[in-house]
Amino acid sequence: MRALAAGIGERHAWGRPVALAAAAEYIAGEMSRAGWDVKYETFGVPLGAGRTAQCVNLVAERLGTDSNEWVIVGAHYDTAEGTPGANDNASGVAVLLELMRRSERWPVRRSLRFVAFANEEPPFFLTQWMGSEVHACSALERGERISAMIALETMGFFSDEPGTQRYPLPLFNLWFPGRGNFVALVGNLGSARTIARAARRLSRATELPVHWAALPAVVTGVAWSDHYPFFRRGIPAFMVTDTAPFRYPWYHTANDTPEKLDYLRLAVLADGLESLLRFLVGTHAE
Repeated sequence: MRALAAGIGERHAWGRPVALAAAAEYIAGEMSRAGWDVKYETFGVPLGAGRTAQCVNLVAERLGTDSNEWVIVGAHYDTAEGTPGANDNASGVAVLLELMRRSERWPVRRSLRFVAFANEEPPFFLTQWMGSEVHACSALERGERISAMIALETMGFFSDEPGTQRYPLPLFNLWFPGRGNFVALVGNLGSARTIARAARRLSRATELPVHWAALPAVVTGVAWSDHYPFFRRGIPAFMVTDTAPFRYPWYHTANDTPEKLDYLRLAVLADGLESLLRFLVGTHAE
């Protein structure tokens, strides 16, 4: 996490392509050290004035006994302009790499894929050049059946202080807590069954409070990560998040730096996500 946010810093294709490439090289090295073979999913993006850039998703996978049914776990490694991106989204990348280290030798029924995505942030967000959009399109062209996609998104800030949690609609305050000390699983209405099952499993595996929401995609924040290109294609998909701007005061600012994060609770969350992932890929009885 510190290597990305403090060492490399701001990283994106349109203004910091060298830093983005350095981040990709670092992540690929960590994936390899975790015992995985890394594939490069390269694609071009327009930068205006006739300029283009080559961007890359980093892909590592293991075939299960059901070789064409997949569980995908992803996290984007680019940042918004003007921020080193410790929470958004070096926190997600750090948990992605930790899950890869733990799962390297798992026997799995469903095939398992980890992806570090480029271009989640504007100006590529919700465009054809978003890394997760490229990957989702390619996966379906290959005829893959994806049973679940999890986006690890801005997940390292927690607070026990009252009033630290906000929501996109005031009505949500009737159901959800006012303290920002929980992890949220969020996706669209079509993913509700998968999200509910995942939330129940995660709740049993972690001491952190877990809340979930399956909402229309038009609700602010529901589509704000790499799960969106999947759920819009009818694939069950959700993000695991600390709710980003609804809790984190330094979201998309120059102050999104490593010392702001709660590493103990992030580690506890990683433990719970390991249990959830084991369940989803079939190392546990369902």
